[in-house]
Amino acid sequence: MNVKIKLCGMFRECDIDYVNEAQPDYIGFIVMFQKSHRNIDLETVLRLKKRLSPSIKSVAVSVDADLKQFAEFARLGAADLLQCHGSENAEYIARLREMTGVSIIKSVKVTSFSDIENADVLGADFLLLDSGTGSGKTFDHSLIIPEKIKTPFFLAGGLTPENIAAAAREIRPYGVDLSSGIETEKLKDREKILKAVTEIRALKGEQNERN
Repeated sequence: MNVKIKLCGMFRECDIDYVNEAQPDYIGFIVMFQKSHRNIDLETVLRLKKRLSPSIKSVAVSVDADLKQFAEFARLGAADLLQCHGSENAEYIARLREMTGVSIIKSVKVTSFSDIENADVLGADFLLLDSGTGSGKTFDHSLIIPEKIKTPFFLAGGLTPENIAAAAREIRPYGVDLSSGIETEKLKDREKILKAVTEIRALKGEQNERN
């Protein structure tokens, strides 16, 4: 299984040092969302991006953000992808892609499979299936029917280094996404980050052994 791993909510220089050591596939920056203690401004994202290993893709994550301001994160090179974590519709996603040329991730609060179906037609490049807006809680994974989802998706919500491997084996998503699950007292934890990436990378080894 070649499952990707995305670690979200980086906001300190040491967070970038941790991920450079661990080498996940993606990391996320929370922007233009004052409700989050992880929220950072464009200047900070640009500074952290310069510190980030070029092998790791950065994602700017926001909730119903002003279109032009959000696009700036990609236009100025702060983000390789943009993640819409609110009620953004197909028109918003299409305009954002047109303005930036980058891939778009659309978050979905999953309460039924119809939530996923409705998001699957919005034209995003990826979906992120979650329990809410950074709630850190797990949702009912039986609501996911992978073979009926056309858009590649990340699995999020309540994932930790201890449960991500089992969740990935069960759901077989494109990728997994962790934020609070790699924190201790609301700060990114180096050991948890390293363990999470190690657990996901081991899945590829399991597949190679079966082959």
